[in-house]
Amino acid sequence: MSISAPETAPAPPDEGARLRLGLIWMISITAALGGLLFGYDWVVIGGAKPFFERFFALTSASARGWANSCALIGCLAGAMAAGALSDRFGRKRLLMASALIFVATSIGNGLAPNFTVFVIWRILGGTAIGLASNLSPLYIAEIAPARMRGRLVSVNQLTVVIGILLAQFINWWLVRGLPAGASDAFIRDSWYGTTGWRWMFGLTAIPAALFFVGMFLVPESPRWLAKNGKKERARKILARLGGDAYAGSALADIESTLKGETEKVDFRALFDRRLRRVLVLGIVLAVFQQWCGINVIFNYAEEIFRAAGYDISSVLSNIAWTGSVNLAFTFVALATVDRRGRRPLMLFGSAGLALIYTAMGIGYAAGLNGAPMLLLVLAAIACYAMSLAPVVWVVISEIFPNRIRGAATAVATTALWAACFVLTFTFPLLNKGLGPAGTFGLYALICAAGYVFIRARLPETKGQSLEAIEKELVR
Repeated sequence: MSISAPETAPAPPDEGARLRLGLIWMISITAALGGLLFGYDWVVIGGAKPFFERFFALTSASARGWANSCALIGCLAGAMAAGALSDRFGRKRLLMASALIFVATSIGNGLAPNFTVFVIWRILGGTAIGLASNLSPLYIAEIAPARMRGRLVSVNQLTVVIGILLAQFINWWLVRGLPAGASDAFIRDSWYGTTGWRWMFGLTAIPAALFFVGMFLVPESPRWLAKNGKKERARKILARLGGDAYAGSALADIESTLKGETEKVDFRALFDRRLRRVLVLGIVLAVFQQWCGINVIFNYAEEIFRAAGYDISSVLSNIAWTGSVNLAFTFVALATVDRRGRRPLMLFGSAGLALIYTAMGIGYAAGLNGAPMLLLVLAAIACYAMSLAPVVWVVISEIFPNRIRGAATAVATTALWAACFVLTFTFPLLNKGLGPAGTFGLYALICAAGYVFIRARLPETKGQSLEAIEKELVR
């Protein structure tokens, strides 16, 4: 299924335009630093987990699940607030606010004296993740020319992956001297257990400060400006990106989809019969990206690799391998998302994960240890990195109409973080009740169901302007 414009439809506004590609890439990469912070802050806890759990004496499955999932309460709050706040104040200001929150909360987590304070700072840090995860791809999609939009929005996922790898490398580097087979008591009382894990969190403040400064150098979203009655400012920004002809064509397309809408978004409009189909599509894809199960590998790597026979020293090096594979295969997505399209990559990802998880479940049930299980984990991450990880964000950023894009994206992102909370909180409980074999078997079934939904409901949107997609999906 694909979106096709009528034969009489005009060419996309960037067709034949002399785009200033260097400027467009600079703006997109700067905005995508929000993704880097999202990836770093989200995954850093996986490496710190063996140390702060012992420092705070967390022994029950529910306590460990809460420590790893509490930030998602903030993610939900940030994602829910992002739509209304960004529609009122603009995408740029909210991204700058998220950078400041990242600075404060990374330092707060690094200095936390007890578990309660640690949880409070993690929740507050989650608000920054919720804002950045919502607004960075949204901003890039709204400023990107149609033929480059898939690649540019995927740059945000690339920076997420770089943030993940950076966190994993720093985690490994800080504790690289930990003796193999170290006892729990040694880990708890050593520098690694008292101080090392604090640096893992605190170092996030450095890229967060760079992100804040960088956002002063980029313009506001021209689509947000046009929607809020600032037509001339929008035209000037579009002219900087592609010249006067491009600006005139793009602005005409934007205005044709706004149809007199005011700057205030009524969230009740999201439940309009014409919008219901696209809203459900965005929510289901967001939930599926989380319930496909890959994030438990990043957040519970210690438990997953220990179940495969690795000790804590080997776990940390294996985590670095997962980040490297994640980065390498994200480049595959960048190279293919605008050439092959969104739908084929999504189908490949859901089917591939279903098969790999099935093999992992069989491996755990058969008692396989070591390299075979590591290779299956790496294969799952590779499959996810080149498909569901970037492409879901691309689809969410481009399927919603201009006049309610901020609010609709916030709803989908809120659903994503709610699903992530359920996934992260329940993994220790599922792992205890079903074992790793049963848990990954369950994720395989979810991926199979996702394949069926994508095949039935997801249209192809590559190469279309946001306005052309809107005219096809919202009837």
